[in-house]
Amino acid sequence: MRRFLRHSSNLPVELRLRRHSPSANQRLDNISLGGAACHSSHALPQGTPVILHFPLLDEQLAYPGQVAWCTKQSEHYLLGVAFSEHAPELRARMVEEICNLERYRKHREQQAGQPLPLELIAEEWRKQRLGIFHPPKS
Repeated sequence: MRRFLRHSSNLPVELRLRRHSPSANQRLDNISLGGAACHSSHALPQGTPVILHFPLLDEQLAYPGQVAWCTKQSEHYLLGVAFSEHAPELRARMVEEICNLERYRKHREQQAGQPLPLELIAEEWRKQRLGIFHPPKS
């Protein structure tokens, strides 16, 4: 049985080998407080230190971890990344933000009656969140 509840997501993710440039065109498969699974065009050995970055959430935040497993799929690999043990509150906030963005995406697509570009949804969501945390100055 899993220790942490998994949340499905299709957000773009950059999976960086520490001290290397990001790998492009990756997508998150699911995420939990303990780790994440993402699609990758390249296999990585178990134990490889990596950094996850979610460009649609915040340009500055990065989450360290290591490859826990790697499975070949039909045209790509599915990588399991275990988050580092430090900063559990940061991990909790990241998972919460991803879940909130996914709920907002579903709500907006239901309103529109069609799929919408994820980048557009993320931009709308970020602007709304800024209004909550930074009210306009009068």
